[in-house]
Amino acid sequence: MALDSTARTHWEGDLMTGGGTVTGDSGALPTVSVDWKARTEDHGGKTSPEELLAAAHSACFSMAFSSRLAKAGASSISLDVEATATFVAGQGVTTMRLVVRGDAAGIDREKFEELALDAKANCPISKALQGNVEVSLELI
Repeated sequence: MALDSTARTHWEGDLMTGGGTVTGDSGALPTVSVDWKARTEDHGGKTSPEELLAAAHSACFSMAFSSRLAKAGASSISLDVEATATFVAGQGVTTMRLVVRGDAAGIDREKFEELALDAKANCPISKALQGNVEVSLELI
């Protein structure tokens, strides 16, 4: 089964002084403001494409990792995943850093790390970034 997920941006003005709003069709994503300054200097209450990409990656990784942990026999799973996308003007997104704090009862540290690395390599957002953006993983 395929599901399309759609978001829209309305933009007014040029790149440096203009701005826009991003809205998702699902209704779950509130309308958020975006502009160049939020992308390169300070968010100032606005978002950026990179923040939205980081949000997508943290959610995707969490789903992939929790699935692997459950299949490995974890009886209780709790994950906090932080994703940070770094944007460099003129280069684009250069890195994505995943930091994971988690517990999975019944899974030892070695297996936890193995499954985390597998989720990092194979969640759909990681796969979309593969070959373009360096993705790092830190387990805390």
